[in-house]
Amino acid sequence: MSMRWGMTVPLGGIPLSEHAAAFSALGDAGFTDLWTSEVAGSDAFTPLTLAAAWAPQFRLGTAIAPVFTRGPGLLAMTAAALAEAAPGRFQLGIGASSPVVAGDWNAAEFTRPFQRSRDVLRFLRAALAGEIVDQEFETFAVRRFRLERVPTTPPQILLAALRPGMLRLAAAEADGVILNWLSPADVTTALAEVKTDKPGFDVAARIFVCPTDDAEHSRRVGRRMIAAYLTVPAYAEFHRWLGRADILAPMWQAWSSGDRKAALAAIPDAVVDDLIVHGTPAECREKVEAYVAAGITVPAMALLPTPALDSGDARAILDVLTALGR
Repeated sequence: MSMRWGMTVPLGGIPLSEHAAAFSALGDAGFTDLWTSEVAGSDAFTPLTLAAAWAPQFRLGTAIAPVFTRGPGLLAMTAAALAEAAPGRFQLGIGASSPVVAGDWNAAEFTRPFQRSRDVLRFLRAALAGEIVDQEFETFAVRRFRLERVPTTPPQILLAALRPGMLRLAAAEADGVILNWLSPADVTTALAEVKTDKPGFDVAARIFVCPTDDAEHSRRVGRRMIAAYLTVPAYAEFHRWLGRADILAPMWQAWSSGDRKAALAAIPDAVVDDLIVHGTPAECREKVEAYVAAGITVPAMALLPTPALDSGDARAILDVLTALGR
């Protein structure tokens, strides 16, 4: 059993200003980690900054801070500040994100994501160690940058990876890897590319959890999520690599033709059940442990909507969190 048990924050239905109670409930339930994402909700750092002050018992992590949406220096400063606020408890997860997040929403040019991720990783390694960085990287140049506030304990840097090239880069140069949108069986496939004997190398995974025994509801929500994500080119190629080319081909064909309704209908229950953890909280805990058994060292649940979670009743939300804890 993993010694770490994570939850993605902030939680829907609870304002950020009221998350102190949520953090307390998560701690009481046995959660050890708080992780964030950065798409179009909150940024990756603000919820963790609140947690650093309000809940110092937690380990904290970003999954992920995109490498295209901040300049290298700003990303280093932001990470250094959080590492100073939560010394020894913060892990910086970075990744390429997607053309929509980087380009359509943040006016950045999403090009050469592998090279950009590698270059930002190398820059951060030097900058967070307090070095002067004056270097022409392949995808950007930095002139004489040095952090004025170097964290006493630089954060570990984890790299989000899908296919072999990025997985091998994570193994070679990062302190851990972040996985996403995969089943427990897929973890074995991914980790076959991560050959490293680094001590403390973490394997984190965001695991989508829909804690309700209403399977029809879970599959309906899951289909919407799968259609939104697995039609993104990087994720589509990831699932072709994992062996789902034939089973997902009807969804991709319908999506590319503009028929969203047909795309949703083309997603088999088996795919939803593979990629979305659902059932009673006890069943969800057991399914998350299957990821741990496959090699995940930092499971980070991300809650999907259920009637209880959408009720707006903070007590009901906290009861669900308690039931998912250990």
